[in-house]
Amino acid sequence: MQIYWTKINKIIEEAPEVKTYLLDCPKGFTWEEGSHTHFALEGFNAGDKPNRSLIRHMSISTLPNENSIGITTRIREQCSEFKTILRNLEVGNQVAIFKTHSNVPLKREDKNVYLLSSGVGLATFRPLVLEYFERADNVKHIHSLNIDSSQGFLFTNIFESSLDKKFTSQFVDNRKEYYEEVKNLAADKDGLFYVVGSDEFIVQNMEVLREQGIKVGQIMLDKHERQMSEFLPM
Repeated sequence: MQIYWTKINKIIEEAPEVKTYLLDCPKGFTWEEGSHTHFALEGFNAGDKPNRSLIRHMSISTLPNENSIGITTRIREQCSEFKTILRNLEVGNQVAIFKTHSNVPLKREDKNVYLLSSGVGLATFRPLVLEYFERADNVKHIHSLNIDSSQGFLFTNIFESSLDKKFTSQFVDNRKEYYEEVKNLAADKDGLFYVVGSDEFIVQNMEVLREQGIKVGQIMLDKHERQMSEFLPM
């Protein structure tokens, strides 16, 4: 396993309690849209065993052509040891990334794509949307639906509806409206549905989509293959 040590080159305040850490791209490090990585703080590998409290599984919110690795995360006032340390990091501080993989690359199957996310989960979809804007081949239309009760909606300059780009974006701040809209979107029985959020959020979306007749093969989760059985009924 290769560990890439790199430095923070910029910190962006996306919304209250949400920051994006932009990292220098180490030589030889590559990724694609929908990728996640293991993001670790200094000292995580100082002992005989990795200190797992200093490691988190994070989505990469940028594309390679942006020349920075983006890690977008919510840091609440009351937070874990990891988030407490992260909140105090500055430009120039060193972090590590390793075990990078994409579970949710953009499928190009001449179908409509629906991106369902909760809060900062939208960061996973940001590179998919940018990739689609750059090359829309074999994708009919993309619709993004995000629920965020804080109303601190993210990336609104990108997640903006455009007829020309065949892209629609919707933000809601309550569950009732969100799940009603999911049911409406599921009227497209041939669509592809991507879901990113907490485990509870994924389970609830799975239930709604399955009740509406959406097949398991049409649902993409940002989960490793061995985890899929926890969310996908046989």
